Amino acid sequence: MTDTADLRPDRMLSVREVFGIDTDLQVPAFTERDDHVPEVDAVYRFNPDVTLAILAGFTRDRRVMVQGLHGTGKSTHIEQVAARLNWPCVRLNLDGHISRLDLVGKDAVVLREGQQVTEFQEGIVPWSLQRPVALIFDEYDAGRPDVMFVIQRILERDGKFTLMDQNKVLRPHPFFRLFATANTVGLGNLNGLYHGAQRLNHAQIDRWNIVASLNYLPADEEIAIVQARVPSLADDAGRKVVAAMVAVADLTRKGFAAGDLSTLMSPRTVITWAENVDIFKDPALAFRLSFVNKCDDAERPLVAEYFQRCFDQELKESHQLSSGSGE
Repeated sequence: MTDTADLRPDRMLSVREVFGIDTDLQVPAFTERDDHVPEVDAVYRFNPDVTLAILAGFTRDRRVMVQGLHGTGKSTHIEQVAARLNWPCVRLNLDGHISRLDLVGKDAVVLREGQQVTEFQEGIVPWSLQRPVALIFDEYDAGRPDVMFVIQRILERDGKFTLMDQNKVLRPHPFFRLFATANTVGLGNLNGLYHGAQRLNHAQIDRWNIVASLNYLPADEEIAIVQARVPSLADDAGRKVVAAMVAVADLTRKGFAAGDLSTLMSPRTVITWAENVDIFKDPALAFRLSFVNKCDDAERPLVAEYFQRCFDQELKESHQLSSGSGE
């Protein structure tokens, strides 16, 4: 991105026209696209409640966290809203290797007119803070505690950011926006599904103005998304196959909730399965390669039973075939 510190949104968009949500809300947007604006996904389907929460972040400078199970499209949801507003967007994954220096900045040796000189290079936080950028912290609940406290100050409204190495206080750009995505709500890895998730400081969680929950879609909407992603399954025959796939996924989610399975099928997994069906032309083989082989050996018969219920076809992992006898 070139120097955009002086840029401002220069038009207002109707949420009803752009996102199809029945509201009179108008949201600021940019006319020109920047290199950091995400590409528009024309087939993306927006969750109305989560979309309104994200739009409130853009319109009213609310700090918005989107929480939900994996594969529900949390980060993509924010990106696709930004794409339609032409709002520059930067995603940062808070994995275990992200340090305080990565966020704040550090001294580095650079060449100036053939001479080696030491100068301060801004980290992603001060760089974004001074520009009309939507900064997204992905996997917010996986961040290290020392890193998380760097973020805490800018969570406050009009929160200034101090660069101690530079004796400099940064004021946020009027159109800087802050978002985060998380699998948990800062309570740690309670169900064992998200290894590496941290328990977060409640004082920091309390600074997020809006926490939106994005979970799995109704079956009809999930079917429509899969068909949009895999055009070869977009006809009536393909819909029957996709409907059965979504039914299998729903059974795995119910099995996980009941404690029968240690993993589940996310919408991302269903899309991958559909893409593999397009490659192998065999739903059973594609299912095995997309999901069954990720499951614990002891749970595969149950997963095969789910498949049999929805496709009326046995897998080799089923109880009947593995035991050599029927019921």
